[in-house]
Amino acid sequence: MPDLLFEVNAWTGFLDAFVHLGDGTTRMKDLSTSVVALLVSEACNIGLAPVNPGYEALTRARLVHVDHYYLRADTIAAANAALIAAQAEVPIVKFWGEGLLASVDGLRFVVPVRTISAAPSPKYFGFKRGITWLNAVNDQVAGIGQMVVPGTPRDSLHILDSLHILDALLNLDGGVKPEMVATDNASYSDMVFGLFKILGYNFSPWFRDLDDQRFWRATMPGVETGTYGALEDLARNRVNLNKVITHWPDMLKVAGSLVTNQVRAYDLLRMFGRDGRPTPLGAAFAEYGRIAKTEHLLRVVDPVDDTYRRQMNRHLTVQESRHKRARDVCQRKRGTIHQAYRDGMEDQLGALGLVLNAIVLWTTKYIDAAVAQLRAEGHEIREEDIARLSPLKHRNLNLLGRYSFTASTPAAGAWRPLRDPDAPELDEDDDGGEPD
Repeated sequence: MPDLLFEVNAWTGFLDAFVHLGDGTTRMKDLSTSVVALLVSEACNIGLAPVNPGYEALTRARLVHVDHYYLRADTIAAANAALIAAQAEVPIVKFWGEGLLASVDGLRFVVPVRTISAAPSPKYFGFKRGITWLNAVNDQVAGIGQMVVPGTPRDSLHILDSLHILDALLNLDGGVKPEMVATDNASYSDMVFGLFKILGYNFSPWFRDLDDQRFWRATMPGVETGTYGALEDLARNRVNLNKVITHWPDMLKVAGSLVTNQVRAYDLLRMFGRDGRPTPLGAAFAEYGRIAKTEHLLRVVDPVDDTYRRQMNRHLTVQESRHKRARDVCQRKRGTIHQAYRDGMEDQLGALGLVLNAIVLWTTKYIDAAVAQLRAEGHEIREEDIARLSPLKHRNLNLLGRYSFTASTPAAGAWRPLRDPDAPELDEDDDGGEPD
């Protein structure tokens, strides 16, 4: 693990993002070694003991100092941005996507310490309390954003779970803004669709009760439209566009406030509802969202072209595979988070996300090198096969034993030797790929 981080740093310089809290320029001797040790400690959930008292960069005093002054949310986000940009530049990534599709889902952790930043959820945490690490992953398999939610968003009332997802999307670490957002763990109310639509996102949740959904038609006041043909009976419900037109200036103000971070998405509940009923502004967002929701439903039920459904399903599978890798990395202490304060939780899980992105980048670069070598040897490799390759395999990664923080990276421009295809096969890892 440390060798992987040192090698990725040699490619990207992402460790340079960890600057001092005070002046932002102070650099101490062997700082990169201390930061790598802290990232491994946080991501693998192993703590700072035992440490090497004979090496200054690995003493407990040094690591505590670096943790306090260098490892924080803004430096983790800056380091993540460097990894996201480097991932997009790997040639093979273009076969996976352009970064315009993202999925958002949550990974749950039990928090066995007393804290106000965790919440109960008998279904997921039993008699204990826990948190949900909500993270966004794009179709280039890079984690582009994250946030910590007490308890689990599914326990939230009304549309709060989807608003947490929106908050994560509005505070991305890097990468291009996704156009399509897939999720299987969110509310799909009309208001949610309207809010995502006005912010430029194509909200694409996986419906569990498709039979109960309504299809809507929209007709501008005073404008005649034709018939809907075979969908005439299906689209019997009409969108009240007058409400949208009346409140459009206020809807744009809400969108502007969200984009500029003047207000958080989950704070909108007071504006959208009162005493269990939608406010006029909330009703306008609901009417607007019915248009986007109908478009989404039509793509989902399309009997001829299933590309949209397969795209959603495939990327949700990528998200689940990344969560499996996160569990494999954060395995010590039974995968529980022992941070009492929210800042500590965010820093630890932010370090986990950063390490996952480094692992994905390292694997992607070597997959690209392997494909290039096979092609140079005259092998025919189809593009559709490359599109199914996954950088979430991890048989090459050793997470057990003792960690050495002495860098042993190849010389500049050199690669580690690729595995001989004639060598004996290892046991097949059957849980990191994507289904056809």
